[in-house]
Amino acid sequence: MLKKVLFWASTAVLTFIMLFSVYNYFFNHESIKGAFEHFGYPTYLIYPMAIAKILGLIAIWGNFSKGLKEWAYAGFFFNTILAFFAHYITDGNGVLFSSIAFICVLISYFTGKTVRP
Repeated sequence: MLKKVLFWASTAVLTFIMLFSVYNYFFNHESIKGAFEHFGYPTYLIYPMAIAKILGLIAIWGNFSKGLKEWAYAGFFFNTILAFFAHYITDGNGVLFSSIAFICVLISYFTGKTVRP
């Protein structure tokens, strides 16, 4: 029972954070573009990353294929850890959300293996 609660709660929080970033990527593009430039990331990655996040969430929530789900979690793992270090190294702002997202990825992944195999 605890694993189910942890899985659904962590997956919901991860989903909220990813959808919030996708929203900003599409509708607050100039601000995100400035952040990407500040981090030293190329700005042409903004829209592909937004689409990849949407597809990753669909793969996790849809539970269509184990392989797709693994790739989605891997993508979110690398995205959140790189976001953490980008925020941490540059100015320290945004570290909290990237840390929470990283922890949610790990909890969702490991509890999901038993809750939704």
